Amino acid sequence: MQPFRIHTGVAVPLDRANVDTDQIIPKQFLKRIERSGFGQFLFHDWMHHPDGSPIVDFIPNQPRYQHASVLIAGRNFGCGSSREHAAWALMDHGFRAIIAPTFADIFATNSGKNGLMLVQLPEEQVKILSVRALETRGYTLTVDLVNCSVRDETGFSASFPIDIFTRQCLLEGLDDIGLSTQHDAAIAAYESVHDALSYSLRTK
Repeated sequence: MQPFRIHTGVAVPLDRANVDTDQIIPKQFLKRIERSGFGQFLFHDWMHHPDGSPIVDFIPNQPRYQHASVLIAGRNFGCGSSREHAAWALMDHGFRAIIAPTFADIFATNSGKNGLMLVQLPEEQVKILSVRALETRGYTLTVDLVNCSVRDETGFSASFPIDIFTRQCLLEGLDDIGLSTQHDAAIAAYESVHDALSYSLRTK
């Protein structure tokens, strides 16, 4: 998992509440067996008309947000099903951080396990950032996990909460497998004793 420490990137607003995982990555695109390749289908039904042409009124479709890597969303982002593909699609599309007033619990867990940074700020602060991202071309935000803060170039700065375990995993780039491999020596020692004991019992 790619570590997350400090990231600065163009911000794009998505001023919608209760964005669920089926809107983030529709179910018809869940046929891939690897984690990559989902980014092209992100927000598919909002991005495209039925004939496949882009919906120009959908703000993230606008050319100036083409390389945005910070998404500013509404409350309860990531609700709905537990599909981990939602986090995969957001990251594969290029997003490194999502800022919102609240997140759905399972989506938050999946994001932390995949290196996607979620920043929870009060709704009024999220609104400020959303308006600035809409009105200012090339508006950038810095998400600083080292100091647990978000800031822009105009003087805005806010702290955000995050639990200690998730923060440490993100800083060190540790997913579930990475956490397990930290105990390689203990696992190897256990297996050695276990194998010897099993052999002893079989030969009695």
